Amino acid sequence: MMNAAFRDFVPHNKELGLTIIAATVVPPTVTLKLPFDERLIGNPFTGVIHGGAVTTLLDAACGASVYVKLQEPTPIATLDLRIDFLGRAPARREITAIAECIHATADVAFVRAKAFVDDESKPFALAAATFALSTQGRALTDKEMRNVEPTRGGSQ
Repeated sequence: MMNAAFRDFVPHNKELGLTIIAATVVPPTVTLKLPFDERLIGNPFTGVIHGGAVTTLLDAACGASVYVKLQEPTPIATLDLRIDFLGRAPARREITAIAECIHATADVAFVRAKAFVDDESKPFALAAATFALSTQGRALTDKEMRNVEPTRGGSQ
């Protein structure tokens, strides 16, 4: 169910093909996949997915981990997102991101994440993010969450 809401209510995530493949409550982590797509290549000579797509993947993973931590529908907004690119991602490959919400106060959540291909112990990008909680946006109601169609192949 979370995967469908994540996909259907965030058009950018849907367009990029982002999919939640795992989520845990303790610790509050989310694992997302960004499938390889020729349209996302940043440099045609290297075949590496553009850094903007990787940034979106990491931001989405971080935000999803905040929802897991909070355990209730709450509007959130990215306050700050820092990404350190340690190197290039391997060319023409699906990218995985894992994010963990490490702390949340009444107003702000703090998250760490990494992006990698195949081997989690060899990330090519690291992220640190903060999110404002209970922002002006509208949270999905329980009824809306139940009425979203599930995606194929991901966690529900």
